[in-house]
Amino acid sequence: MSNTFGTLFRITTFGESHGAGIGVIIDGCPAGIGVEATQIQAALDRRRPGQSDLTTPRKESDTVQIQSGLFEGFTTGTPISLFIPNADQRSDDYSHIAHAYRPSHADYTYDAKYGRRDHRGGGRSSARETAARVAAGAVAAQLLAHFGVEVAAYVSTVGEVEVPVEYQHLDFSLIDTNPVRCPYPETAVRMEARIREAQAAHDTVGGIITGVARHVPAGLGEPVFDKLPAVLGHALLSINAVKGFEFGSGFAGTRLPGSVHNDEFYTDEAGTVRTRTNHSGGSQGGISNGQDINFRVAFKPVATLLQPQQTINDQGEAITLVGRGRHDACVLPRAVPIVEAMTQLVLADLLLRARANRL
Repeated sequence: MSNTFGTLFRITTFGESHGAGIGVIIDGCPAGIGVEATQIQAALDRRRPGQSDLTTPRKESDTVQIQSGLFEGFTTGTPISLFIPNADQRSDDYSHIAHAYRPSHADYTYDAKYGRRDHRGGGRSSARETAARVAAGAVAAQLLAHFGVEVAAYVSTVGEVEVPVEYQHLDFSLIDTNPVRCPYPETAVRMEARIREAQAAHDTVGGIITGVARHVPAGLGEPVFDKLPAVLGHALLSINAVKGFEFGSGFAGTRLPGSVHNDEFYTDEAGTVRTRTNHSGGSQGGISNGQDINFRVAFKPVATLLQPQQTINDQGEAITLVGRGRHDACVLPRAVPIVEAMTQLVLADLLLRARANRL
C-alpha cells in the first residue's frame, strides 16, 4: 500500500479511523521555516467532525501533537512528525458490517486486494485519514507564505444548487462565515437547506469545490509527466469521494473556439508578463505562468445511507443492509480544508523542485 506523496516535500500518513490515532511524517521540508502550531491546529479545526449540525456528530478535538522536526518554532530540516489521537471511536457501530460489503464503499476492494480488512469505520479507507493531510498541508502553507503564495477553496455546488455564473468576485474572507463554506451568502443559505433536506430523508448529496491559488510564481511544474495540472489532479483525486477534476476552463472550454480560448500575453505597468484571460487556469505546457491557479473538484454523495440497501456479504449471499453510526449527509463543507491542504502540498513540492532546476 502506498502511503507516501510528493518528491522533495514528501509526506507519509499512517493510522486508522478506530485505532489509537492518525499521523503524518513530513520529510524534505527545508530548515529555518517558521512553523506555528496554532496554524496547524486551526486547519484541523476546520476539518474536524462535529463542528456544526450539518456534519457528523462524532466528537474529535483533533488536537495535534508535534513530536519531532521543530525546535524553537523553526523547522530543523529533519523529519517532522505530527500525531492526532482518536478519542471518540464507537467500533460497535460497525459490527454489523464485519462480513458485509457496503454499496460504494471500499469493503469488497480491500478484501480483493489484501484478503482482510479493518471494518471499524472503514479502517485505512476512512476519510479520517485526511486529517493527517490537513496537518501536513498547514506546514506546507507556512512554507508557501515565504513566497507570498495563498490557497483557498470553497463550496460552489451542492446537488443542483450552484453559485450563479454572474458572481465573479471572490472574497476569501467570506468562505468561513457560514457552515457550508460558500463565500456567496444567498447561495449558502440554499445550499444549507439542500443538505438539511438530505439529512431529513436519511439520504446524502454531493457537489463541487472550487479551488484557487494566488501569487504562484511562473515556472512551477515539470514539462512531461509531472505537469502542474497532472500532479494536482493526482493529489485531489486521491481524496475520498472525489470523482472528477477540472483545471482552468475544463470541459466547458471545449465549447469555445481557439480564437476565444487562447490567453493572449501582455506586459503590465510593472513589466510583469500577464495574460488577458485565464482559460488555461494558470498553467501552460504543464508549467505555471504566474496567473491564478483555478480548478474544480467533484465529490460524490456520501456512500453511507441510514436506509435499507441491497448488497452481499463476503460469502456472496444477498443481504439487506442499513447504515449505522455517525456520518455526514454532505462531505463538502469539511472537504474544503482537505482540498486546500493537497493543493498546498503540491505547490510546496513543485516550488522546491523548481528551485533545483537551475543555478
